[in-house]
Amino acid sequence: MSIKKDVEKMFPGDGELSEMCGRDQEIYKAGVQKFNRLGWKRLTIVLIVEAVALGSLSIPSTFATLGMVAGVICCVGLGLIAVYTSYIIGQVKVKFPHISDYPEAGRQMFGRWGYEVLFMMLCLELLLSAGSHCLTGAIAFTNITGSNICSVIFGFISAIILLLFAVPPTFSDMAILGYVDFASIIIAIGITIIGTGVEASNSTGLQAVNWSAWPKDNLTFSEAFIALSNIIFAYSFALCQFSFMDEMHTPTDFPKSVWALGLTEIFIYTVTGGLVYAFVGQDVKSPALLSAGSLLSRVAFGIALPVIFISGSINTVVLGRLVHGRMFKNSNIRFINTKMGWITWLVVVTVLTILEFIVAQVIPFFNDLLSLISSLFISGFTFYFPAIMWFMFIRGDETSMGKKIVFGVLNVCILFIGLIVLGAGTYSSVVDIIKSYADNTVGGPFSCSA
Repeated sequence: MSIKKDVEKMFPGDGELSEMCGRDQEIYKAGVQKFNRLGWKRLTIVLIVEAVALGSLSIPSTFATLGMVAGVICCVGLGLIAVYTSYIIGQVKVKFPHISDYPEAGRQMFGRWGYEVLFMMLCLELLLSAGSHCLTGAIAFTNITGSNICSVIFGFISAIILLLFAVPPTFSDMAILGYVDFASIIIAIGITIIGTGVEASNSTGLQAVNWSAWPKDNLTFSEAFIALSNIIFAYSFALCQFSFMDEMHTPTDFPKSVWALGLTEIFIYTVTGGLVYAFVGQDVKSPALLSAGSLLSRVAFGIALPVIFISGSINTVVLGRLVHGRMFKNSNIRFINTKMGWITWLVVVTVLTILEFIVAQVIPFFNDLLSLISSLFISGFTFYFPAIMWFMFIRGDETSMGKKIVFGVLNVCILFIGLIVLGAGTYSSVVDIIKSYADNTVGGPFSCSA
């Protein structure tokens, strides 16, 4: 394929390539090649790294709220819905190759205002998610060291580490770190499960653990929806899928990645949530690694550090690519393969990391932050936006009337699930945040409390 066709495929409408000098054309060619190296296996790793991180750490406390039966049903059910909506996103990307990210999908659906609204939603979601990783890093360092050092300092150290991991601008490069990331979270979860199981056996015995098949007593509406929102957060991989697929050399391979990720997530979340809750009971903490006992908790957090920072940095990279790409839309600086490209990239990710640090200090509570992110943003990116896309772009491709009816009903249900989570979940998160401050159960912004 010629250089011009390559560029027009990635950036339709540029129309400027023919007027470029030889040097600029070489920069374009190198840029296209740089951002077109992702296969389905690496896509799976990047999706896993982006998804199987903080979500898995909140699931056991969700089981403690909803009970074992509802916890398992929600983990499996919401996971299958997330796989299906991710498949819709893949279909849309293959049908419209020029869609490079979720905001461009918004443009395809609703025009310019759709692009602007989804651009702001995605930026805020990624910023809050990366901030939650900065917060988790501070919690991890506080737990590992067992010191009285101000948690704001640990938050600052976490932000520096997130910045360093966010320097590579391509997802293909990030996928290499993904293998370390995935191994770290699996080992950390394994230590937590084994540690809590052994501790339960040695203390009161497994039969004496106060877990229940049913929701906890006096469960409030807000508590139930926060628990549900934390499960939804765990299945948030759809929001970055357009960006990841834009680097694939064979986009039609996406179903392999979607199913591999979806089944992996469902298994990890259900097993982690069920076993840790069964071993610890109603006293399970969030993040779940805090439930493994003093020594094992430190070990688990130490092993989980890669997943905390690598997964968090992927959110920064996606956000940075959105901002940087928009700033230099009509310039070869966007390829980040020149001196000015690298300078501007480093400035963008540094500013974003500072904002993430501020988020971690202003909203210093784990579950409510994840719930707020899920309700405001993931409800759309994982549920109601894909459902709308199906009706607008995929429904007409179905040749069977029976399939149209079945999938039409399914997507209407998914649409309503997303809208309910948006309204009720946001309300519940705000109510619980206000209650936490009123009860003094969390520290104030920029306070030294862990």
